Amino acid sequence: MDGRDLVRSVKAVSSGGAVQGLRSVRAAWRRRRTDATGLPRRGAERARVPGLVQSAEPGPGGGVVRFARTELRITVAVNGAVFWGWDGAEPEPSYALAGHCPEPDPRAVLEPDKDGGWRVVAERVTVVVSRHGAVEVRTPGGVTLRRDLPPRWWEPAEGGAARWMQRSEVAADARFFGLGGRAAGTRLRDGTYRLWNTDPGRPFGPGDDPLYITMPVQMVVADAGTHLMFLDTSWDGTVTLREGAEGAGSGHDRAGTCEVRMDGGPLRCWVMVGAPARVLLVWASLTGAPAVPPAWALGHHHARWGFGSEQEVRRIVAGYQEHGLPLDAVHLDIDHYDAHRVFTVDRERFPKLPLLAEELGRQGVRLVSIVDPAVRAEPGDPVFDSGSAEDAFVRDASGRMVEGVVWPGEVVYPDFTHARVRQWWGRLLEERRAQGFAGLWLDMNEPVSFTAFGEKTLPRSARHALEGRGGDHREAHNVYALCMARAGYEGLRNLTPEERPFLFSRSGWVGLQRYGGTWSGDVATGWPGLRASLSLVLGLGLCGVPYSGPDVGGFDGSPSPELYLRWFQLASYLPLFRTHASIRAGRREPWEFGDDVLEHARVALAERRRLLPYFVTLAHLARRTGAPYVRPLWWGAPEDRALRDCEDAFLLGDGLLVAPVLDPGAERRTVLLPRGRWYDTATEEAYQGPGPVVVDVCEARIPVFARAGAVLPVRGEDGGLELEVWAPARGRSGGGLVVPDPGDGWDEPEAERYVTRWKGRRVVVRRDGREGRTEPAYPVRVRGLGRG
Repeated sequence: MDGRDLVRSVKAVSSGGAVQGLRSVRAAWRRRRTDATGLPRRGAERARVPGLVQSAEPGPGGGVVRFARTELRITVAVNGAVFWGWDGAEPEPSYALAGHCPEPDPRAVLEPDKDGGWRVVAERVTVVVSRHGAVEVRTPGGVTLRRDLPPRWWEPAEGGAARWMQRSEVAADARFFGLGGRAAGTRLRDGTYRLWNTDPGRPFGPGDDPLYITMPVQMVVADAGTHLMFLDTSWDGTVTLREGAEGAGSGHDRAGTCEVRMDGGPLRCWVMVGAPARVLLVWASLTGAPAVPPAWALGHHHARWGFGSEQEVRRIVAGYQEHGLPLDAVHLDIDHYDAHRVFTVDRERFPKLPLLAEELGRQGVRLVSIVDPAVRAEPGDPVFDSGSAEDAFVRDASGRMVEGVVWPGEVVYPDFTHARVRQWWGRLLEERRAQGFAGLWLDMNEPVSFTAFGEKTLPRSARHALEGRGGDHREAHNVYALCMARAGYEGLRNLTPEERPFLFSRSGWVGLQRYGGTWSGDVATGWPGLRASLSLVLGLGLCGVPYSGPDVGGFDGSPSPELYLRWFQLASYLPLFRTHASIRAGRREPWEFGDDVLEHARVALAERRRLLPYFVTLAHLARRTGAPYVRPLWWGAPEDRALRDCEDAFLLGDGLLVAPVLDPGAERRTVLLPRGRWYDTATEEAYQGPGPVVVDVCEARIPVFARAGAVLPVRGEDGGLELEVWAPARGRSGGGLVVPDPGDGWDEPEAERYVTRWKGRRVVVRRDGREGRTEPAYPVRVRGLGRG
């Protein structure tokens, strides 16, 4: 027995309540015993490297290069994505890929290279393999973007999963982004990042890692070009990054480095090269187009753990109406359940939930339900009995159901990596629809099991179907929430095929965007938490998940009026705009923070409502192009080093630049503008980029700039669509795309392209279509006149 764990057990009982504390202690020891008997012993290990190249065999899109101890398969796809897999690894099966792999590029050829190596030459990229197994990715002009050194494996002498390590080098000026949801900053600094979806168990800040969504996806931006690297394995691992330096030491550049260590799984990867927009277009074609949320989900949501009753929900909604504040959705947390059991309702506090949903629906407010994966392990519970009959729950190596502890007490976990279980779960959602819920909020799906010590998740030896391949939780953990999101999405689509499903999930993996989005999780209340909120949204967008947002005000504590307002103003320009708080936290309604905050929040909500057609357009464009709604400032100019290092502002689509206030007491702030002319949307004053500008900061708003020439679809005073056009600079033209709102069904309207230019002393706007350039079908309002 470990003495420290014994101490933790005593503390859990004394501080967490006797019943729940004892449960968490039992769960921790049970997990330890399960893994002690269910995991294979590693024992002695054999180290292995590829050795020298022996031969090569051309194939479609590339071929196979054979080494003394392994082989490397390389394929360039027609979309320009490069795949390579060591030890015979194929692209499939993979939870990341959407459907089948793209076709190989017939023009890509495998040919000998100097010094006994080989190379695959394609239109957009060249992959060079040295005779020792180093792999270089080069631009068509021959500039090296990335060099992966020969990998190393450590294989158990008695068989089983091999650990492996891959070390890579990038340019000295390169910056790293991505790896899922990271709170430390949009740009990933030197350090080690873990690839294991984790509930931190407390409100988190910038120093906490890992968090709920980890992804082995890196976006690397350098002067020579941008590339995305995806290591397609869901096993636990770490990524250690070290930025390079120019002229370091003796005057030579020091390359940036990335070292990946994985506990198992295939060593296979995908690489995409090009401008950021092209990279994410290819990424979306590979991993799936982002789901388009219904238009109401792009409005304002209000949530709280602890509404407590139907009367409290009505009071909150009435408060929004009385204060003239738009509201689109209310989220019910676990307190609306009967004893926290999923797919139930507390009939005392919510006696007529369907009628409440109908009543709110008439006011334009939808209800969204939290859904946890854990099921109360109690015969007589309908979900437990139904799941047991389906053999739906995760079992251990000896065949017993794996039990954990979450809010309902002792629980079991559906194995969402089995198609039959996903279908069963999808049918259960009929109960949520019958209660009047319009969408799902997936929580606790890392998955979580409360334990007094050790990891707060399932035993690593727990068995999973993994789509019929079979395996254990070491491989299934990171994709568990992804599969749960798929079950929810497909279940909703089957129940209401005429409507686009709405769901967002706390955890996930590569491909989550196919089913919905995510949110920050339990971000700590405080100015560091505010900064972390922006970092998470930007980082997830670069990994292909464009719909996300934070808990406005932070999950815990009581934000000051100033902090709450700045968080509210930032979130009003993010895809998921939701206030939320813990049952132990202060209120989050705007009127609780004084008249000044209320008035400024009203302005932010009115602007969000006015920009709703722009958000709808961005959502449809994300589906078609993979481009996130929220983008780093370097999106259109990755060669600009100053923009690569900027983390306190962002682009909203192509047309707007948002500079949130992230520090208390700010009266002025510096905004780094990309190249071109930009208008302050409040004053219409024009500024010229690239470079920094200093602007005044007032309490009423945060600085927002519009790109000269931009065409933004907005909501007019009559509620109809209107085109807001920002005057292009003299001698230049501009434009923008508009996707009219098709409703919440599956129609995909054509993206309308508009162009703007000066004609004499006025700005003209035309729609660029198949019949040439025509007059816009919507009212047009030109802003920035006299400033161009």
